[in-house]
Amino acid sequence: MSNPSRRGVLRLTAGTALLGSLTLAGCGRGNDSTSTAATGKHVDNAPAKGTVNVWAAQGDADVLDKVLKPFKAANPDLDVKFTLIPNAEYYTKLQSAIAAGKGPDVAQFFSEAQAQFLDPSILRPVPDGLVDPSAFFASSWDAGVVKNVAYTVPWYAYTYALVYRSDLAKKAGVKAPTTWDEVVPFFKGLQGAGAGRALGADIGWDIFNGQDVAMYAWQAGGSLLSSGGKWTLDTPEMVDAIKYNASFFTSGAADSSGPTFLDAQPYFVSGKTACMITGPWVIGQLDAVAKKNGWTASHVATAPLPAGSSGSVSFSAGGSWGVLADSGNADAAWKLIRYISQPGTQVAQYKAYSSLPAVVAAWANPALASQPLLDAFLTQLKNTRAFPQVSTWQQVATRLGKEMEAVAKGKGTAAKAASNVQAYAESLGTGKG
Repeated sequence: MSNPSRRGVLRLTAGTALLGSLTLAGCGRGNDSTSTAATGKHVDNAPAKGTVNVWAAQGDADVLDKVLKPFKAANPDLDVKFTLIPNAEYYTKLQSAIAAGKGPDVAQFFSEAQAQFLDPSILRPVPDGLVDPSAFFASSWDAGVVKNVAYTVPWYAYTYALVYRSDLAKKAGVKAPTTWDEVVPFFKGLQGAGAGRALGADIGWDIFNGQDVAMYAWQAGGSLLSSGGKWTLDTPEMVDAIKYNASFFTSGAADSSGPTFLDAQPYFVSGKTACMITGPWVIGQLDAVAKKNGWTASHVATAPLPAGSSGSVSFSAGGSWGVLADSGNADAAWKLIRYISQPGTQVAQYKAYSSLPAVVAAWANPALASQPLLDAFLTQLKNTRAFPQVSTWQQVATRLGKEMEAVAKGKGTAAKAASNVQAYAESLGTGKG
């Protein structure tokens, strides 16, 4: 499976402001969820014609030419031209092209990092009736909506779940934790069964750690923005989330100095660690790391994230598509996106690249339904939230990740970390709407 954006485009954009000529979206977004409005012009069912230029990041889009063969055959008067750009360079080049008025008709976005583009000066609203918003995971759709206007259509989806060594859990006589209170005892059981550390935690102390604590805050009943669009990052719920994350390290279940991101899977396979809180792409990679076909099936299990006082909540991430405001062939562009959003196309994309569908109905296809290790991710995708679609969220999440380091290492308090992040977020605001 692919790893669509981890340590890639997000790292590039986390602290980078858009070019001055681009309008920053998101002011006054309100709370962490949105409506499902679409307000663009209706798109008919006539064949698409002309030329459509499509830009995407290398990765999941590498197979699009193959996946779209039936669409191109059904629309012989349409020429679809793809430009694939290295992941780490993608947003920079896209931003520059848009600022210069030389952008594509259709552009791919990362749903967890697209806030800066969600504005009518940059993207066209999704046309009425183009797709059914309820066909997608709710948070995947919400991630493209600002002020009740939808600007992007989800393509693939992923979230985090618990991936653990089932063989060590069986040896220890422990089951996957379902609540926060059960987590550290579960970790201790795995260590008692031979794991060096229970959790291979992310120790980058950056935006990804901040995203983790955001989902723990949701699990604790907190929010990131108030209904009035104000940052709410120093609440008791956020303090509880930071404490919970720190408990992985202070209990000895995780090491604050490793493994690094690239070492996580080798550590897991070797038994140096026994759990990962991670995305679904690891499932398809572990046999290769172990150098043994079938290793994953006999050594690995998955489970939804343990629930806090407000349940098991994770974040929504993945890919999406939008049509630029100055597209010269918006009609054909939307028809292309509509085709990509069909369940059959989403299944074809999964078969070609293991991209998990953002359309819920596609998960009923045997290609996915027969994969038991994906069940936890499907369950979790149904209980996710979109990160705030405000232009400063990535900077705030990066600062949150950095503040967590002192707490995890026992050198600072969760209350102080939350206070520092709140002050920083207030100094940034939420961007200009």
